[in-house]
Amino acid sequence: MNIEQFRQLCLEKPGTTEETPFGPDTLVLKVMGKMFALTDMNSFESVNLKCDPERAVALREEHDGITPGYHMSKVHWNTVATDGRVKDSLLRELLDHSYALVVAALPKKVRAELRE
Repeated sequence: MNIEQFRQLCLEKPGTTEETPFGPDTLVLKVMGKMFALTDMNSFESVNLKCDPERAVALREEHDGITPGYHMSKVHWNTVATDGRVKDSLLRELLDHSYALVVAALPKKVRAELRE
């Protein structure tokens, strides 16, 4: 998967926007203003994704290409390699998981707006 494919997957999700609040090289994807993915646009060597804490630990133990979130909460975020060590199908699944976690934590009113 390349950066454009990744961006497209993210932007297809309802309520998703993209920003560069940490500088022109860092792409942040948000749902209703809350971050669910973060990556370097130039190298696209990895992506930070939110993850359930127990699942995050299990994934790190199972996959060489999944590590604690770089510059993020090590409990709630994983850094997922995009160099082939993690299959694209798992990357998509983890992207969906990250998005779903963030949506679930949104206030009820905001979640309702998302469904409209």
